Amino acid sequence: MKNSIVILILFTLQFSFAQETTTISGFVTGEGNKIQAANVHLLGTKQKTVTDSLGYYSLENVAIGNHTIQISQMGFQTLKRKIQVIKDSIQSYDFELTDNENQLNEVVVSGTLKAVKRLESAVPVEVYSPVFFKKNPTPSIYEALQNINGVRPQLNCGVCNTGDIHINGLEGPYTLVLIDGMPIVSSLSTVYGLSGIPNSLVERIEIVKGPASSLYGSEAVGGLINIITKNPTNAPVFAADVFTTTYLETNVDLGMKFSPTKKSMTLLGINYFNYNEVVDKDKDNFTDVTLSERISVFNKWSFLRNENRLFTIAARGMYEDRWGGDVRWEKKYRGGDEIYGESIYTKRGELIGSYQLPFEEKLMLSFSGNVHYQDSRYGTTSYIANQKIGFLQLTWDKKLGRNDLLAGIANRYSYYDDNTTATKEAESTWLPGIFVQDEITLSPKSQVLLGMRYDYNSIHGSIYTPRVAYRWKKNENTIFRLNAGTGFRVVNLFTEDHAALTGSRDVVIQNDLKPEQSVNANLNYIQKINFGNGTFIGIETTAFYTRFSNKIISDYETDPNKIIYDNINGYAISQGISTNVDVNFPSGLKMILGATVLDNKNVENGVSERPFLTENFTATWSVSYKIESLNLLLDYTGNVYSPMKLPLLSDLDPRDPNSPWYSIQNIQFTYSGWKNFELYGGIKNLLNFTPMQKNPFLISRANDPFDKNVQYDSAGKVLVTPDNPYGLTFDTTYVYGQNQSIRGFFGLRYTLR
Repeated sequence: MKNSIVILILFTLQFSFAQETTTISGFVTGEGNKIQAANVHLLGTKQKTVTDSLGYYSLENVAIGNHTIQISQMGFQTLKRKIQVIKDSIQSYDFELTDNENQLNEVVVSGTLKAVKRLESAVPVEVYSPVFFKKNPTPSIYEALQNINGVRPQLNCGVCNTGDIHINGLEGPYTLVLIDGMPIVSSLSTVYGLSGIPNSLVERIEIVKGPASSLYGSEAVGGLINIITKNPTNAPVFAADVFTTTYLETNVDLGMKFSPTKKSMTLLGINYFNYNEVVDKDKDNFTDVTLSERISVFNKWSFLRNENRLFTIAARGMYEDRWGGDVRWEKKYRGGDEIYGESIYTKRGELIGSYQLPFEEKLMLSFSGNVHYQDSRYGTTSYIANQKIGFLQLTWDKKLGRNDLLAGIANRYSYYDDNTTATKEAESTWLPGIFVQDEITLSPKSQVLLGMRYDYNSIHGSIYTPRVAYRWKKNENTIFRLNAGTGFRVVNLFTEDHAALTGSRDVVIQNDLKPEQSVNANLNYIQKINFGNGTFIGIETTAFYTRFSNKIISDYETDPNKIIYDNINGYAISQGISTNVDVNFPSGLKMILGATVLDNKNVENGVSERPFLTENFTATWSVSYKIESLNLLLDYTGNVYSPMKLPLLSDLDPRDPNSPWYSIQNIQFTYSGWKNFELYGGIKNLLNFTPMQKNPFLISRANDPFDKNVQYDSAGKVLVTPDNPYGLTFDTTYVYGQNQSIRGFFGLRYTLR
């Protein structure tokens, strides 16, 4: 009897304990996509599993009570969340992972023209996702790049606010901008086309700092920015992002995808930007910020083919109408000398595509084309330009033992014509080229890359650009890379330097301009540090050196009435060191910090001078903190720049010859407590910095923009008069930063997966 009672008690206890466990399950997604093989771990227990091909997981026999579950997957931030398991048959918990903003394991293509994980690439590539750019929302890619270390959007005109992108202090024309690997944003569009690229079409942005001419040819001398557009398959069904500022700048991004047939998917993106408020806070009777209306339409198709061969094609059209100048200006004054205005009409069309040929060998045919039409008036100066660029490239990718080969042939056709005196007739240029690259695996820890490119420019002849790279992985957390090579650039002056068009200076081209050439080397170091509590620190440091010959320099100082262009009689150096630090804490605090120390100089006849608009130091930061209980994300972003040398017009010019130390800082709050919606708002330029604060004026002779009252001596030198006490002419080139004061912004995002 006693034995029966004991058995009954044990059975009852066993039954009772059995009832104290249950099963939990759910789905793991990231950026709206199901994540396969994500690790699911119930911390403090041995219960682990991985998600299946649909992102589904299931954990059985989970004890009733409070637990902490951890979800991890390469390329995403590790997620820890407290859950309460109650008595139930099956409980469902779904988890959304966020892109790992340190991006150390992202797949990149820009460094080697083939898909490879970033840590395995012999060429250093930085990757930035849309999550990064949402921390400080902007209406275009051009403005969004301001918070990337070593990359600076540079305004070139104080009236029409056109600009370009500086990498490591080098002028904008040294930066090649690609869309899906195609070099279609160049020459004329380095000044006028960048602002028309909407954020809505971006999947990620890859940046290579340092010359990449051996793969991409001319213009990739200072570095490249590769804008990878969204894949229609992975894009949301519908997305909308609308925001406005207290300056009444309004930006609308719309995206939607369709599946017209079983074997095709298409993505349609529309961007509209409007700013129509005349603001003159510096009281010079000129607009502080250019007024603009822009629309950009993007359409990308992806086709399903046998054996998963690639075929994508995309098109974009953009139109922009912008003007700046005298606050009284209207379109009826366009091109006249009554009231000064700078009015720019831009029409642009682009076509991009990639088609994998139906062969056993991996042969990829890539093509692009663009037309860019510019109709501009700078006061009475007319600049009407027409540019067409076509590009065709065939690559062959093959692995043979330890050798990973890439070979290709390419041809680029450029047509350019304008109405300036420097362009006597339309110019057509062919640039055929052939390149080969071999990545050789020496050991599991080391590899070497050898590359060579040969181009034949129909005007300048043969150009060779070799390169070599070495990568050594000490362990999973420590990587060294050494890169060296050469670069070249063929110059089209009027499409690249806005200062040659605006203002009253005469443009003088001293001699026939020769192609620029460079020799470069950089050493890259990556260190990953993982702590037991889930904290991650990623450190990436790069030391770089580039020596230019035949560099084209603009001389503002020999004659204040002229801009004199010529190849340097000597050499130029760009060198420095750059560091990025990513820190992720389990608490939800994340920091991305960067700093770059630069030493750029032009050396002629033994005399070294720092170029205009080149800083010696720059730093950027992004600090984010997520308050899970409130569904609230705080983002604090900013940058700081050291003084830059600025162009003055005379010894009497009262403006500061150097810019001050300055910083643009922003704060944003994002609420995500509503399904499919994000509500965000904040303040831009928290410190209320504008260039005017240190100067009596920015635009010289704004009261006489046509120089009607300027007097000259017999040698053509400007005379000092009571009306012109500093001996100046009208000039808009004294500009180094944005001229918008502190302002608020507010926006709403909607995403339907």
